[in-house]
Amino acid sequence: MRQLAAENCPHSYLKYTQRKVLTISLLALLTVALGIYAINAGAADLSPTQVLLTLLGKGEERLSIIVWNIRLPRVLAAITAGVGLSVAGCVMQNILRNPLASPFTLGVSQGAAFGAAVAILALGAGSTHSTSTDAVIINNPYLVTVFAFAGAMATTLIVLFLAQVRGVTPEAMVLAGVALGSLFSAATIILQFFASDVQVASIVFWTFGDVGRASWRELEIMAAVTGASLLYFLANRWNYNALDGGEETAKGLGVDVERLRLTTMFLASLVTAVAVSFLGIIGFIGLVGPQLMRRVLGGDHRFLLPAASVAGGLLLLASDTLARTIISPVVLPVGAITSFMGAPLFLYLLSRGYGKK
Repeated sequence: MRQLAAENCPHSYLKYTQRKVLTISLLALLTVALGIYAINAGAADLSPTQVLLTLLGKGEERLSIIVWNIRLPRVLAAITAGVGLSVAGCVMQNILRNPLASPFTLGVSQGAAFGAAVAILALGAGSTHSTSTDAVIINNPYLVTVFAFAGAMATTLIVLFLAQVRGVTPEAMVLAGVALGSLFSAATIILQFFASDVQVASIVFWTFGDVGRASWRELEIMAAVTGASLLYFLANRWNYNALDGGEETAKGLGVDVERLRLTTMFLASLVTAVAVSFLGIIGFIGLVGPQLMRRVLGGDHRFLLPAASVAGGLLLLASDTLARTIISPVVLPVGAITSFMGAPLFLYLLSRGYGKK
């Protein structure tokens, strides 16, 4: 049947889709290559041979600690968080019909950060230390994730209320996201006001965003949530394409728009909450990844969703590798690198107009 369908497709269409698949495959290969380089790079200079032997269980004990406990979890956390934030931004832009929508610009990341800060500082889910390498240790990642999710969902529900009930324009929606982000940032500052000096220093360091603080335990949770959400998004790729034609068109094609919108925003908020609760605020990946791929491959979600996922992982991994190596041995906050990358794109999209996707 598949062979018969392929024979009936015009050659130009097959070539068109093959080009998209090839682009996604090349991005995936580039991510793997950069991941290998990122494991090698760092203050303890390792050769590719040493890394390979260590991964095969034949390396020295000192190298095993560096590779298995520090660098490999860091690389995988960057890819996983990048995939989650980018695909969350991609579906938010579709559901809200707003090219500027992303977990960071809508204030969802700031809401999740406030919830995580409440759990860590007020409920004792995290212990604080004065060293820069382990400023916050999360003792109960599940409690932190639940509170981060509550903060993210509070922001999401307000945005949905404004979009559905009040019928605000895409421009006003972005402004509402900026206002909500400022509100939750102010609430986090109030928490810091009542904290000790060490706690203040620790929580400020935590909000910078750092993929290096994820261990295998946090990585497993992030991978499970991101993987399950990505499967749902991919299963609804045709529904997202229908929604691109307008809400009435999607309903005419049999799409349950309200259910799709709520479930999508729920899962996008969950993915964001998990990433922020473990890694801190990492801005603009959810904006840059989807927008970059939309311009290269177009708006067909059959290809845009996997492309945005791979691009998000690659962008965050590249940002973290740059943050670790540009003035080594000093490690810059990866959130600052992604903001340098995303802010110009945000201004570019503003200059082009909200309505253009």
